[in-house]
Amino acid sequence: MEARHLRYALALAEHQHFGRAATAIGIAQPPLSKQIAALEREVGARLFDRTPHGVFPTAAGEAFLDRARRALAEMTAAAGDAGRAARGETGRLRLGFIGSALLELLPPLLGRFGREHPDVRLQLQEMSTACSAAALLAGDLDVTIGRGAARGAGAEDLVSVTVGTDRLVAVVGAAHPYAGQASVRAEQLREQALIIAPADEEPRIRAALRGLLGEDAPALGRATEARDVHTIVGLAACGIGVGLVPACVRAAPRPDTWISEVRPRVDLPELVMSFRARDRSPVLAAFLDTTRRQCPGVSAALRGRR
Repeated sequence: MEARHLRYALALAEHQHFGRAATAIGIAQPPLSKQIAALEREVGARLFDRTPHGVFPTAAGEAFLDRARRALAEMTAAAGDAGRAARGETGRLRLGFIGSALLELLPPLLGRFGREHPDVRLQLQEMSTACSAAALLAGDLDVTIGRGAARGAGAEDLVSVTVGTDRLVAVVGAAHPYAGQASVRAEQLREQALIIAPADEEPRIRAALRGLLGEDAPALGRATEARDVHTIVGLAACGIGVGLVPACVRAAPRPDTWISEVRPRVDLPELVMSFRARDRSPVLAAFLDTTRRQCPGVSAALRGRR
């Protein structure tokens, strides 16, 4: 029994005449009659009564046709679902990202992707660069956004594309002596209680800080550590110390904090989107296509990733 047999039976039930049904489905009448007879033999019951006034479904035929309609509808839906999945319109995308990506990059990017692919299920997890890279290499994530390209064993199997740049700024509470200053110098920071990201989770940021303050700066050794940029800003607002964060925090200002430029300027590791080079998931391809269109300067790096 094939899908065409179901369509033949439904056409005959609709037109109640072999000739009209054959014309409707585009075959000759004799082949249609033979196909219906063969279908009845396979089912083991007479599906149609042939009368001088027309051809009408039997009780067995009505039961068969009810199932046939549903079966054809499911087959059509299955084909549609397969096509949508192949185009990346359905499925799942697992994204790991650092907290600062929520300040500028991700809101417009995820907003656009969600509007264009409303049936894709997003699994989002805020995590450090080191943790997200490990999860990506392990196959637990599909794409990550962190500071700098992944390093270490397996990193050669990843594609890493720059999606943003930033510099270091200092954030303090409104009552701090630095509040109101346009900039602070490295010499000033060496004497302050600092709030910074943990070295094991954001090693490249810590390397940048060692370059600014000195390899053995006491301020780094006694610093308060917080893994999320929003937590660093919050602790600075509480008067715990001077938070050192990406300049993108200016996109979400707080009335109880002040942000100063750091002199000399310290460029942070690039904001990088990474994914497995061999991943041919249609959902990932759709996300990368949205990234190409949303983020200036990324198109060339992602060209050919479809």
